[in-house]
Amino acid sequence: MNITELARTLKVTPLELKEKLPELGFHIGKKAIQIPDEQAEKVVEKWREMREKEKKEKRLVGIVEEKIEKKEEIKEIYLPPNIQVYRLAEKLNLPLNKVMAELIKNGVFTGLNEEIDYEIAAIVAENLGFKVKRQEKEEKIETTLKEKIKEIIKGEKKEDLVKRPPVVVVVGHVDHGKTSLLDRIREANVAAGEKGGITQKIGAYQIEKNNRLITFIDTPGHEAFEAMRERGGEVADLAILVIAADDKIKPQTLEAIKIITKENLPFVVAINKIDKPEANPEKIKKELSEINLIPEEWGGKTICVPLSAKTGQGIDNLLENLLLLADLTEEKLLANKKGKTLATVIESRLDPGVGPVATVIAFNGLLRVGDSVIIGQSYGKIRTMKRENGEIIKEASLSQPVKISGFKRMPLAGEILEAVGDLNEFKKRVKKLEAISFREKIKLEGGKKKGEKKLKIVLRAESAGSLDAVAEALGKIQDGEVKLEIVKKEVGRPTETDVVLCQKINAEMIGFNVDFSLTVKELCEELGVKLYSSEIIYHLIDYIQKEIKALQGPKIVEEKKGTFKILATFGKSKGSQIIGGKVITGEINNGLKTKIWREDKIISEGLIKNLQINKEDVQRVGAGLECGMLFTSDEEAKEGDILEVYEVKEFKA
Repeated sequence: MNITELARTLKVTPLELKEKLPELGFHIGKKAIQIPDEQAEKVVEKWREMREKEKKEKRLVGIVEEKIEKKEEIKEIYLPPNIQVYRLAEKLNLPLNKVMAELIKNGVFTGLNEEIDYEIAAIVAENLGFKVKRQEKEEKIETTLKEKIKEIIKGEKKEDLVKRPPVVVVVGHVDHGKTSLLDRIREANVAAGEKGGITQKIGAYQIEKNNRLITFIDTPGHEAFEAMRERGGEVADLAILVIAADDKIKPQTLEAIKIITKENLPFVVAINKIDKPEANPEKIKKELSEINLIPEEWGGKTICVPLSAKTGQGIDNLLENLLLLADLTEEKLLANKKGKTLATVIESRLDPGVGPVATVIAFNGLLRVGDSVIIGQSYGKIRTMKRENGEIIKEASLSQPVKISGFKRMPLAGEILEAVGDLNEFKKRVKKLEAISFREKIKLEGGKKKGEKKLKIVLRAESAGSLDAVAEALGKIQDGEVKLEIVKKEVGRPTETDVVLCQKINAEMIGFNVDFSLTVKELCEELGVKLYSSEIIYHLIDYIQKEIKALQGPKIVEEKKGTFKILATFGKSKGSQIIGGKVITGEINNGLKTKIWREDKIISEGLIKNLQINKEDVQRVGAGLECGMLFTSDEEAKEGDILEVYEVKEFKA
């Protein structure tokens, strides 16, 4: 029997098998590729005995650890500098009314969506039996899809769990052939007899290999995967790292490796373009070993598959290795078809004829037409469902990518979809969602001081250096009336998340040397968000200056019209006063404002309500003439005071 075949039977890598054989009493040599069938049968028997023994030991250790944990269990939580009340309740895993009651006991009267500081939150948590520590850096508030599934699976019966197809993402440098590889895999599947013929691009697709399904996220490294990383979505189960055999490891390759490591994804290195004369797979393996990714054939654990997306050579080997990795991570792929439906959004867009549509993949439960669903800040009832080949279906199985419609608002890439079976529960959640959304909007819009004007922007640039340079240049724009606030600045193309943030806080989407995807443009149009991008920094500065100018209020100028000396007063009633006097300079008009001068000081301001000459109403009185006046003021005018009369004029900035 072939060593690789035996390893697959035992669900381990060939290297791990060779390392364990001497421990079981079998010495076949490190370079052996075959093992006699009789000996192979004994290996399988011994291997099972070893695994049973390990399981028993593990069970005993678990029982002991569980007993220790029960004795030493301490409810310890980390709280950020500020936290909303309902988020605190979620962190403590307690009913909201219990947390609210504790706040009231401590004299704090606040709404469920309002923020409280660490000190108050810590007092509440400690009173409710928790040990509290300060968390300097605020964690992401979203719960990841895999965390939710893990919680659900804990409560499921083992007999209800099945292994779902793995979801694979392809990462690597932009020119190393990621798209070509995916196209080759898809074409091979269509050629093998996929129903529906030509495949439509919906962001993901599924293929069959050895009577097993594998789901691939299309356009690897695109916005959807980026958004998922930002939100901690961890959508993929496995990864393919593509490196061109005629090139080398590039900075983008290293970034891809960081992503894989961060998400803890099992992966295969696809050494592509081996059909080229200048291809050198051994050089790539050497470079991998230099960053501690030792290839299997060199004694390490990194699976490397030389292949050609152009000719198809090595594709079968790549898919077989993906299935092997899926077998090794079987526990992570367990799901319940009959359980609560959880899915994630791969990509979304606005369809003019249908409305918001999204490509989703279900990771637990089945997704059906007619299901009531909650997706982030959006919700709705699934109206239509299509496969990647355009075929209309009524139900999506585990890990199957489908395009669905029926949402009230545009869902975002990376957001979690939950199907809610109970109609009353769905209505309650929608009501809560709308309430939170409204309160957050009010809070964000009301976050500025009275009279303060701000131009808020979300800034995106093609590199970190450019981002800092643009932010610094924009920061130098000075205006006493309107303040420029960069609420978020990041490297890369703008995402749907950025657009939603802009809409919530009334900000503009600004890009430097980056383009806007069609999805982002459509979402900006739908939500009424302004967007602007330029490759020239001076154009960007000019645009921002114009936007600041547009926010400036009119300039107010006081134009002096004349002065009036009070010669006599005739009583005051409810802020109004009748006085007599003479116009010293200029002229005074009915309805103009006044400043009351007494001994070289302004003591109050007032307004002329009426003018009379010889008991007849007049509109204006010129210099040298005497008249009677009815005017209003907070302070009582006295004989000898001087009224400075002026007109307020407004000029556009």
